[in-house]
Amino acid sequence: MSNYQAPMRDMQFLLHEVFNAEKLWSTMPAVAELIDKDTVDAILSEGAKLTAEAIAPLNRNSDEQGATWANGEVTTPDGFNKAYQLYCDGGWGALSGDPEYGGMGMPKMLQSFVEEMTQSASISFALYPMLTAGASLALSAHASTEMKQTYLENMYSGKWAGTMCLTEPHAGSDLGIMSAKAEAQDDGSFALSGTKIFITGGEQDLTENIIHLVLAKIPGAPEGPRGISMFVVPKFLLNDDGSLGVRNTVTCGSIEHKMGIKGSATCVMNFDGAKGFLVGEENKGLNYMFTMMNYERLGMGIQGVGAAETSYQQAAEYAIERIQGRSATGVKSADKKADSLIVHPDVRKMLLTMRAFNEGGRCFSTYVAKQLDIVKFSDNENDIKQAEELVALLTPVAKAFMTDMAYESCNLGQMVFGGHGYVREWGQEQLVRDVRIAQIYEGTNGIQALDLLGRKVVANKGKFLDVYFAEITSFITQHNENKALNGFVQPLATALEKLKAITELIIAEQEQDKNMIGASATDYLAAFGLLSYAYMWAIMAEKSSGHSQQSDQDFYQAKLYVGEFFIERLLPRIDGHILAIEAGSKSLMTMPESLFNYNH
Repeated sequence: MSNYQAPMRDMQFLLHEVFNAEKLWSTMPAVAELIDKDTVDAILSEGAKLTAEAIAPLNRNSDEQGATWANGEVTTPDGFNKAYQLYCDGGWGALSGDPEYGGMGMPKMLQSFVEEMTQSASISFALYPMLTAGASLALSAHASTEMKQTYLENMYSGKWAGTMCLTEPHAGSDLGIMSAKAEAQDDGSFALSGTKIFITGGEQDLTENIIHLVLAKIPGAPEGPRGISMFVVPKFLLNDDGSLGVRNTVTCGSIEHKMGIKGSATCVMNFDGAKGFLVGEENKGLNYMFTMMNYERLGMGIQGVGAAETSYQQAAEYAIERIQGRSATGVKSADKKADSLIVHPDVRKMLLTMRAFNEGGRCFSTYVAKQLDIVKFSDNENDIKQAEELVALLTPVAKAFMTDMAYESCNLGQMVFGGHGYVREWGQEQLVRDVRIAQIYEGTNGIQALDLLGRKVVANKGKFLDVYFAEITSFITQHNENKALNGFVQPLATALEKLKAITELIIAEQEQDKNMIGASATDYLAAFGLLSYAYMWAIMAEKSSGHSQQSDQDFYQAKLYVGEFFIERLLPRIDGHILAIEAGSKSLMTMPESLFNYNH
């Protein structure tokens, strides 16, 4: 099924009403003259058209056919080349790029919606331009002017692609133990040797050149992550006039055979003395890579919402059309042999759960994107500082909670279809397989949870929480007497106090119990995510109330219905996570290691 339609009204609601984006952007000189409401709506409309008509129809075949590898060359699925050219011709790869080098300079709040549309249409397709955007961001932030002039324009245009080469067979989350090396050459370049795995788009047939960003160590560099440098390693070296020259000694040794995203080439890349060029300073590579990681990890959350949105659209349509059984309150469709699935409470619960997580996640990703825009474009130092703290705090939540909930949503979408959900041509089982990776790559969700609790909360005694919790408290105080919002504000206030209390408990307990952080991290992130979504639903409810006379009152009424469901049926999950944290680490850590093996 490829009948995806971008949720335009919801995206416009978030930008124009909830976050008043145009007013925010008007305070930012770098974007104030570039964008207004009409421009925003035009971009969203064109993005919706491209993704629905040119990309979504390719999704199922991309899964059936997959990317193929032979003799070092990768062939992408049928139709990808044409769709990619349409994507490039529309300037979509340049949307948020640096205007000095051919980009459009649009803010992340807008770009994130185009990103979601593309991910909803086909994750496999979306990954190719997504990795180029990430590599471009790193170069824009840290490369020399000469290097930017050499690479960025062609990367923004889509003529060249980009990759990120981090992981090695023995070095995944622990990049400090990587063995790829870069040896200085007399001409100022470096010879890179080593093997990188899980490289998205490491080889493909969509672009004439691929610009690899490679993390490696220069001999004599400090041990661990402090000794990592970043290098540009082009697939084809460039002549003095910028034209393509000889093939570099970087090759694709194979591609992975994966559970999902089969149209995306996940490559093993071999660097055999390949010519590379240092980005920025030596031994700063990991810092440079993390510049784009905030964007990429938010992108993973958006990827999750994108897949879950497609799952919801298909499941809701199926539940309305499929007749099965009768309503418990009496016949609803007397002219039919049975009522539609939508009359059954459990089916409604699945659909409402999906929609509540999807729309809450979309709002949350926009909120985080807003902070990234403030950091990038604001000229107010205090605003930038606060936004930086919020980005640091919320990025792991955006990556992990959004993808966890997206995976749950896609599973629910499959369940709404029943047996048909297990059959390939209906599309739901592909969504389940495709979205599963979002919980794993760009740092597994367990790693994100450790980052949130260990580094962003405990390490600074909750300092990063102050700004976020103060904002939520201010909202509660401002709307505490608003009877129309009472069903949102009071539960939000209660959840906030619960999270504050459990945070204080963890900070105190971890002094004696060194496993407390590891034992609590995933439950803490889930509780934090539920609180954050409750806040998002409260601010959406505030903007949705009082619209009974509007022509699109159904939109606002649906917001309130779904928001009420989230507060009453999903937010209470926070109590289970808190109880698990309060149990401590004992039951996790006391069983001897040998007993984990049945054959001991």
